[in-house]
Amino acid sequence: MNIKRIVKHLSTGHTVARRVFPRAALDNIRRTIAEVEQTHAGQIRFAVESALELKPLLAGQSARERAIEVFSSLRVWDTEHNNGVLIYLLLADRDVEIVADRGVHIKLGPAVWEAVCREMESAFRQGEFEEGVIAGIRRVGAHLAQHYPQSGANKINELPDQPFLI
Repeated sequence: MNIKRIVKHLSTGHTVARRVFPRAALDNIRRTIAEVEQTHAGQIRFAVESALELKPLLAGQSARERAIEVFSSLRVWDTEHNNGVLIYLLLADRDVEIVADRGVHIKLGPAVWEAVCREMESAFRQGEFEEGVIAGIRRVGAHLAQHYPQSGANKINELPDQPFLI
């Protein structure tokens, strides 16, 4: 049991997420997702969670394990071409995880996503949360554009572009 981590999570409430991601930042992130999705046939979701609840925290749940749960609950896997990608931020840990649906994962693999996560986390360490998220979305979008080019002008937006605050 990591006491330091538990204290960090218990002291990181929703107000911290709202301070780090005010409405204007969330709107910019939403617009970036919408803009980037016009360049490819994939789907991107961004979710930020202030901290884990006590039970999973005491059980030692990792950010990766929680990201997979969020991927499922937000139904990012439920896209026609299995090309959904979740960018998940666990704010208390300053840990970014990217979970890609099986269609995308096969084409890109974990090393690509790990590099994007580390770049985002570097921006977060400098206090550049909005900038880090937007840069990460653009990087994910570039990879999706390479493997899932947009075909036709009538793109269907299968997942909401609005960031999800947990």
